[in-house]
Amino acid sequence: MNHSLNRIRAVSMLAASIALTPTPSSAAVKICTFPGSPSAAMDRAVAQAVFARAHIAATFVSNGIGEGDDDGVSLHELDKTLARNCDVIAGFPRSTVADASGGKMRFSQGYLRAGYVSIEAPGAELKDAAKRTVAATYASPAQLIAVQEHDMTLDLENTSASTVEAVANGHAQRAIVWYPAVVAYRIAHPEHRFTVANADSPYADWHLTFAFGERTAALRPRIDDALAAMTSDGRLHALTKQWTLPAQTASAARYLDTPSAASNLHGGIMLADANASRAGRFIKVANEASAEPPSFEQAQIAHGKALYSSSCAKCHGAQLQGMTAPALQGPSFAPASNSHLTVGGIFGYMATNMPADRPGKMKDQDYADIMAFLLMSNGYKPGGAKMTADSARASTLPLNAGPGR
Repeated sequence: MNHSLNRIRAVSMLAASIALTPTPSSAAVKICTFPGSPSAAMDRAVAQAVFARAHIAATFVSNGIGEGDDDGVSLHELDKTLARNCDVIAGFPRSTVADASGGKMRFSQGYLRAGYVSIEAPGAELKDAAKRTVAATYASPAQLIAVQEHDMTLDLENTSASTVEAVANGHAQRAIVWYPAVVAYRIAHPEHRFTVANADSPYADWHLTFAFGERTAALRPRIDDALAAMTSDGRLHALTKQWTLPAQTASAARYLDTPSAASNLHGGIMLADANASRAGRFIKVANEASAEPPSFEQAQIAHGKALYSSSCAKCHGAQLQGMTAPALQGPSFAPASNSHLTVGGIFGYMATNMPADRPGKMKDQDYADIMAFLLMSNGYKPGGAKMTADSARASTLPLNAGPGR
């Protein structure tokens, strides 16, 4: 559950050094983008137009944000970047599960909804193994979404581009991928066509924003006013329309079973017919009131909290609020009812894929202690028995907020 859940890696590109206005750079606001973003050209174009509309002189800064590592770029590191190298970050991803609210940054309204989708390649010749394979970008929300499926082999790719490539080349039947990566791939490879369906997950929906440091936070109202004006006159739509999620993916639709139930060509991307029959491939959860969470001890909470602080907080936040990775507390993680995640499902994902720099390398009991800490943080109360990896993994309890919240 890491952003290394890498929208910071999967959704970032090197900024070019071009001035937005002829104003000397010493007087201009310095704008950075993330390295590797497939939407970087669009982010620059939007920033250029918005800051000009707000009558704010600005320049782009190359290499303002480092490459980061498999743990992503922490909120603390970004705060330092905005204090030292940049004044504004263009293309900063925010969502209800990772809104970066725990740092010093302040954010504009969103200028593009750009979430995760499921794609297929109509007519692709698939080998037997590929027919049961779904690709996803390692250590990104795509991995967190894909792991919820069953009866599928997970193919983890290092970049969003290679995730799309896995479908284009017939190595995977489908892929869960950041939508701007699909657009960027289509621009580079116009001969390819994809069907697109919405990724039905709380981790799928993101918005691109401008992030301001303390020095430039006062500019935020002017940028919001410029964004509002450009929305009204259609200028923002003209700049972002190629990157905008197809309308049919904006609703909570399940994945298509086959690419045949598709219609409407959208720049080489086939849009899933909103009236087509859909079958969910996510694990079904029986929300039974009689189900009980696995018991855990008070001592486990303390140990789990210490482990979380050393291994998880960098990306999920010291208060579990989400930073470059999803929040692990609150309604986006443990809703009041009707959760599609189970305690066992979360534990299985965590014990297999976390932490991102050492996936599956911690002791089973350490994972169980972290799970105890997560349960306590979401309203569950300790009991008389110790939680083990086996008891956590076997739990089919939907992860709804505990009665103590």
